[in-house]
Amino acid sequence: MTTKEEPAWLARVLSPVTEVRRGEAVTALLLTLNVFLLLTAYYLIKPVREALILQLEAGAEYKAYMSGAIAIALLAAVPAYAKVADRLPRGKLVVGVTLFFASHLVVFFGGSLIEALRAQLGLIFFLWVGIFNMMVVAQFWSFANDLYDPERGQRLFPLIALGASVGAAVGSKIAAGLIPIFDVYPMLLVAAGLLAACAALFRWVDVREAAREKARSSAAEPASDAPPAKEARRGAFRMVFQVRYLLLIALFSLIYNWVNSNGEYLLSRLIKAAAQDAVGRGEIGKAGVSAYIGAAYGDFFFYVNVLGLILQTFVVSRLVKKIGLGAAFFVLPAIALGGAVTFIALPVLAVLRVAKVAENATDYSLNNTLRQMLWLVTTRDMKYKAKQAVDTFFVRMGDVSSALLVGAGTQLIGLSLRGYAVVDTVLIVIWLVLAAAIVREHRRMAN
Repeated sequence: MTTKEEPAWLARVLSPVTEVRRGEAVTALLLTLNVFLLLTAYYLIKPVREALILQLEAGAEYKAYMSGAIAIALLAAVPAYAKVADRLPRGKLVVGVTLFFASHLVVFFGGSLIEALRAQLGLIFFLWVGIFNMMVVAQFWSFANDLYDPERGQRLFPLIALGASVGAAVGSKIAAGLIPIFDVYPMLLVAAGLLAACAALFRWVDVREAAREKARSSAAEPASDAPPAKEARRGAFRMVFQVRYLLLIALFSLIYNWVNSNGEYLLSRLIKAAAQDAVGRGEIGKAGVSAYIGAAYGDFFFYVNVLGLILQTFVVSRLVKKIGLGAAFFVLPAIALGGAVTFIALPVLAVLRVAKVAENATDYSLNNTLRQMLWLVTTRDMKYKAKQAVDTFFVRMGDVSSALLVGAGTQLIGLSLRGYAVVDTVLIVIWLVLAAAIVREHRRMAN
């Protein structure tokens, strides 16, 4: 469907989410569907990941240590991806990498059919998923950033990000419905099929947008789809450390994920303590602890998902339009700071639960959309290479930092719940300083 054939009513239907102009709706919807399928595939894979690793004798303990292993693996995976990005145009890159990961799922499914081999897949598959889920999502947003200029991206990204929010929720429900019927391992083939569909959508969008890009480019300017010139090629991590804007985003990604992971740890401790208190009061038996914890998390995820979906659908685009990207970038750290300070004063589950619902819902909606918008002002090279380093390695290092803090806090210094909240408060102040610096650099690069 060409721009001229695109019906005007499509843009009007999408107007409750964001402003969509004539000729923009089809591509935006294809990207929304793409990330929806991508997140659905990931949430189909997650139960398989849990089943494979938890069947190991020390599976739960292995899970706790895998963040560091994934971070180390990303030190090799990100430069490898950067080398491929140097050599391939946009379309071939995203289609090829997506099918590359899809083929692995078929291989893992074959391995799961062999009982002796299945017992050895847990750690390998957990490591693979830790790389896959971060790299393919980062690549999707690199592609979207490559398609749009800052003005269109700031308008359309709230709609596209809605696909991710819905995909995560739908994927979980589909997995819950299909696994009792087909078992966990066939979910790998379903996910592989969804990734193949994502590759087809990447191709469709790339071909559809190629004509517009060619028309906008003068004869003296190469199309944005072209890989960078050989002399301009730089490694992903080298680029991050050489460009101030990229380094600030990398540090921001590490800090905000560290804060979030700390909060998740506190929440898990308090929910477990609440379950033990319920046993002590005779409200549940010891056998009912798992069900109590599962129900508590079920309620928590329900409120996070519902609030996040409402924010993504009705608030994000309007907030960015009204106060601008710069001001909106301070909303999440302000919420996180308020939650941490309140928890220091009153360290109870009810306070933390409300704070984490607000924080996580805002993170999954507003913050996720804003993080993608930050890359609209960068070069193609930065979008495909530096973004992989930031959205995978530096985000994962936030998890590693939190794990190290928890290890030191529990084993060495006996850090109290309030103590963790104090650490979070300090980290959030650093986060706010980084946010201010990023906003200044963003304005400079946009001009």
